[in-house]
This record gives sequence, C-alpha cells and structure tokens, in this order.
Amino acid sequence: MSPILIRPVREQIEHDRIVRLLQSRYRRRFEVGVNLGTEQTAPVKLRRDLLFPDLVLGTAGRARKLAGVVEVETAESVNNLEAMAQWAPFGRLRAPFSLYVPAGSVEMARRLCTDHGVAVREIWSYHTLAGQTRFTLVHRLPAPAAPARPRPRRARAPKTKRTQRGRRRASQPARRRRTVSRPRKRKK
Repeated sequence: MSPILIRPVREQIEHDRIVRLLQSRYRRRFEVGVNLGTEQTAPVKLRRDLLFPDLVLGTAGRARKLAGVVEVETAESVNNLEAMAQWAPFGRLRAPFSLYVPAGSVEMARRLCTDHGVAVREIWSYHTLAGQTRFTLVHRLPAPAAPARPRPRRARAPKTKRTQRGRRRASQPARRRRTVSRPRKRKK
C-alpha cells in the first residue's frame, strides 16, 4: 500500500493508464503481473515482507524467476515518503528496479534515490503529447560486470631431450615439411 493513502482521481487514472501501457510493452519479453490500486495480485517477497510493485516482471517458461520490478509514480507521488516506503525496499531486491516518473520530476527522483541509497537500475521519464505517451530513458546503471574467473593453468609438458636441431621436443611428433613441386628453371 502506498504511503499516499488517497491519490487524486485524475492522478490515479493517469497512473493506471501508464501501468497498462507498460504492461503491454513488457508483455513481449516477460510474464507481467500487475498491481493496480487495491488489486494486489502479484506480490514480491523480501525477507518476511510482501511487496506489491506496479509491475512484476518474470521470466517466461517453467522457472518463472523474478526478472525485474517496475514502479510508476505521478507528480504527486515523487516525494520523500514514497522513496523511503517503496523505492528503498524495491532497490534491495535482487531483481532490477525500474522507476517511471513524469518528465518534470526526474531530478527530484534522482536526488531522492541517491539520498536514500536506492539501487534503481533505470529511471524513465514519461510525458503525454497529443494523446500519445512517450517514454525516455534518463538514467541507467551500468550492468554489473561478471566476476573475472581466473584462467585455469595449463599443465606443462615434462622437460624432455631436444632433437638435433634443438627446436622440437622428443614427445612431439615431427612436423612434415610441405613440399611444393615447382618446375626448375633451366640454365642457358
């Protein structure tokens, strides 16, 4: 449940519309669970607590692992209370956390994320122009680098006697020279 107990109706309609747009957008790659308003159908577990982000992204197939969480905010809900109550727990999840905010609230969202240590993977801004909603990526953390694996050491061949030329080892088969037959030039 959001710390904003009663969101203005216009804001709630805008919020639900953006969530539905993102649901159709993410449906191409993930299995998407939606938590709109009082409908809490797709929970995410963090220790003992159940969290209900706006969108829960899961991998398709039998494994159904958590692939990410998405939270959509409106102009009213980008505030300190929301960052502490919702964004911080979502940032502690092992899955990537994406945040969608109105275009005018991007800097405030960035500042709140850094102030509260929220590990947000992406911050997207959205704006509606002539009935069409556009999304713009404004912040992305670099993908975590895979830990460098040490290379396995190659077993060295035991030292053996060298051949007459001193180049090859006795344990290796001698290489054949390729000979190409070329016609010889005659001397005049």
